[in-house]
Amino acid sequence: MKILLAVDGSSYTKKMLAYLTTHDELFSPQNDYTVFTVQQAFPLRARAAVGKDLVETYYREDAEKTITPVCKFLARHGIEAKSAWKVGLVGETIASFADAGKYDLIVMGSHGYGAIGSLVMGSVATQVLARGKVPVLLVR
Repeated sequence: MKILLAVDGSSYTKKMLAYLTTHDELFSPQNDYTVFTVQQAFPLRARAAVGKDLVETYYREDAEKTITPVCKFLARHGIEAKSAWKVGLVGETIASFADAGKYDLIVMGSHGYGAIGSLVMGSVATQVLARGKVPVLLVR
């Protein structure tokens, strides 16, 4: 199975990883894993003020801070994962990356705000579910 692990470095990512370790059917070296994170784009004026090189360095370093601990965790459990990151709208980018990569499953942590919280704040999980064609496993 080809599994996309959508991570953001939060405690919800840690809960998702803990869940995987207790479910052998998902947490198996036979699966093909990609650890994926999305960086929100800087406003155009901010990018212009600090310069393209500085912004690109920030995106890369911030993505590595999020991805590296997850990849190390997986490696300690005998799983070698690929990694990737993009800049964009988080939910939309996760969904389109999963669709384009022909993943079988997206696994992600959910903040679990509930219906009212999602209406007020929006929900990355809701956006992924609405925009993507790939099944999503939400861990709270």
